[in-house]
Amino acid sequence: MKTTILASFVGFCVLAGAAHGDAINQTKGEFEDKFRQLDVDLPTPNVYRTASGAPGERYWQQEADYKIDVALDEDARRITASQTITYTNNSPHTLNYIWVQLDQNRFAENSLARRSETAETAGTRRDPTIEGDFLPYGTLRRQQALSDVDYGFEITAVEDGRSPLKHTIVDTMMRVDLPRPLAPGRSQRLDIDWAFNIIEEAAVGGRGGYEHFSKTDTYLYFMAQWFPRVAAYSDYAGWLHRPFLGRGEFTLEFGDYEVAITVPDDHIVSATGVLQNPRDVLTGEQRRRLAEATSADEPMFIVTPEEALENEAEGTDGVKTWRFKAENVRDFAWSSSRKFIWDAQGFEQADGPDVLAMSFYPNEAEPLWSKYSTHSVIHTMEVYSRFSFPYPYPTSQSVNTWERGGMEYPMITFNGYRPVENEETGERTYSRATKYALIGVIIHEIGHIYFPMVVNSDERQWTWMDEGINTFLEYVAELEWEENYPAFGGEPNILDFITEYMVSEDQVPIMTQSDSVLQFWPNAYVKPAAALTVLRETVMGRELFDHAFREYAQRWRFKRPTPSDFFRTMEDASGVDLDWFWRGWFYSTDHVDVAINDVREYKIKAVDPDIDLPADREIYASRIPEPLGQIRNREEGLATYLDKNPQLVDFYNENDRFTPSNQDRNNAKALIDSLEDWEREALQRAVEADDFIYFVDFENVGGLVTPLPILTTYEDETTELNVYPAEIWRRQPKSFTKLLISDKKIVSLELDPRHEIADAGRANNYFPRRILPSRLDLFKEEREDRDLMADMLVELEAKDEPDTSDGAPLAPVEAE
Repeated sequence: MKTTILASFVGFCVLAGAAHGDAINQTKGEFEDKFRQLDVDLPTPNVYRTASGAPGERYWQQEADYKIDVALDEDARRITASQTITYTNNSPHTLNYIWVQLDQNRFAENSLARRSETAETAGTRRDPTIEGDFLPYGTLRRQQALSDVDYGFEITAVEDGRSPLKHTIVDTMMRVDLPRPLAPGRSQRLDIDWAFNIIEEAAVGGRGGYEHFSKTDTYLYFMAQWFPRVAAYSDYAGWLHRPFLGRGEFTLEFGDYEVAITVPDDHIVSATGVLQNPRDVLTGEQRRRLAEATSADEPMFIVTPEEALENEAEGTDGVKTWRFKAENVRDFAWSSSRKFIWDAQGFEQADGPDVLAMSFYPNEAEPLWSKYSTHSVIHTMEVYSRFSFPYPYPTSQSVNTWERGGMEYPMITFNGYRPVENEETGERTYSRATKYALIGVIIHEIGHIYFPMVVNSDERQWTWMDEGINTFLEYVAELEWEENYPAFGGEPNILDFITEYMVSEDQVPIMTQSDSVLQFWPNAYVKPAAALTVLRETVMGRELFDHAFREYAQRWRFKRPTPSDFFRTMEDASGVDLDWFWRGWFYSTDHVDVAINDVREYKIKAVDPDIDLPADREIYASRIPEPLGQIRNREEGLATYLDKNPQLVDFYNENDRFTPSNQDRNNAKALIDSLEDWEREALQRAVEADDFIYFVDFENVGGLVTPLPILTTYEDETTELNVYPAEIWRRQPKSFTKLLISDKKIVSLELDPRHEIADAGRANNYFPRRILPSRLDLFKEEREDRDLMADMLVELEAKDEPDTSDGAPLAPVEAE
């Protein structure tokens, strides 16, 4: 069997029908070049960033090293600290000041983040799902919590080791004016003393804070964005000091950290880096277990569940200081609690350092966490290292924190999800959704240690470079965890999940600045991940994509890439022109919706009236049905005039218009004689092959050019899948006609049968059209009338006074 795709067509060989193409021609004046090269829109290459997407010969970035002493006051739920920053100016510029991030200031009463809240965003950073006026419990609780405590940094000193430094706080940023300009290659010391009140994350929301366990009156602290951090200074934007509004995260400078964390002496601490004083803070048994875990085949307990329960019940008045060191990291986070169970397992890399994978969680997280957390950490490193580079740090940690939470920092991640406890039996169970949500969030957050904690992109401006790339790799890792992994709300195929967003009115381009995105999760996470899935599986293929992606990751490891560096590297390393792809998926709000509008079938005429005219008779009969009136006349036994007068039968009654004549034969011979030799040979070959000729009309309904995977089903029930490249749209981006030649009769065509291009309108993907099956729940309308007389007779139930210790409102106001 053969299928041939031709670039041209010889008009005399087919039945009349060329006029059909007029209906799908491009409208004059509306042509859009979907394949216009993107270089005209990208930054001009320079000595810092090359046209190939690689760092230039003069690429530079700053360095910021930290020494921090921090103490946790658990009674006041407050931390105080002193820190020294050594800032090295590796840029070619002389700096008169240094900008420092004060992210905790977003919770302060007069912060830009709080003052710019709308009714929809006053309760959470997540996208609202309710329309109209509404005030949920959570929103009211948050407003009350923010009014109860003064939040934000309390800066008590800014010095250079000798004298105070003038400084100006601008919302979540602080400009420190230097006593003398900082020349290239020189360093500046900054000493900052500070404190702040820790937020209750469940009430306020904010990536870090504390969780209160009311049953045991115990706490779990997870400290993120918790210390003044030097803002990034870059070659492409200078100081990256846009205010932190709660959504767009950050890009920071790499450096070395020495952090001393003083906490109650019954706490276990998890932190970025390597513990320097285990003899001071761990028992001998814990140290023995920790050493054994490095070569264990399964996660093993360092602190058992039973020991954690005993620990949280005892209480203490003493403190301990845990000391950590971390080299070449761009941030530092830590978590502390007397509730922690601690397990660990070593992970041996072929081309990188040995890693100790660890998990920290309370008994409330069991039995889910001990079964899946550390395994998920190791699985993530196995997959991500294959796609990028070996995991570069000595530890990789998962810490159980706020419900449904997820946040990443170098070597440590904060992850939500726990089982549900039956209040009567005390038995803990977890749903299928909770299990896979836990595995997924750990994969996602550990994956962030690669992107952006090592490949240091700027999420405040280009969220997708962090969240989208990482969500793509998370999806790859989930499919490698088990088949039919229920990612993205239970849908194993990310491309089916994203189509609803891509046709919505709230869609904005992926390249939109983080805080301006209307629907954050689908735009910043899922759509770019879906785009990269299409790019890998359909546009480029795995071999080219994987090679180019590894090249990008390794080029920009411990450096700061921009979108142009990613776009250019993927093309440079693969040899594939992808400008159309970046322009459509990342810069526009077009979506994929391609329709198969019509299919027309032909056979090549033999230029022999004794063959062609009988064939034309059969085609005419199949297309033009007998008149209904004639059928019913015959059924009623009605005789025609000719039946009653047979003497009227003549030549034309015995020979229809498809009867070949000698003149037809002479005309055919004259036409054959007029052909050149190559034309005659082509005609003879086509007649002998007797192939089927098909003209297939495609329409780009959604506007996004795309490859076209087409499943062809033949009359003999065999099938064939062809993927036509996106370049098929290069001259006619709105519609075109495809010419197919096949030695077998086609009975149906299906576009995107494997759901691989995110086509949003599947009803038009079939020819002939299909009725797509689904199921419908019956709905019974019920009307309830209030019976005040009966309601007054109901006995009043006694109830306990409401517990408002966690800030829950007494009288909610909610309208849905």
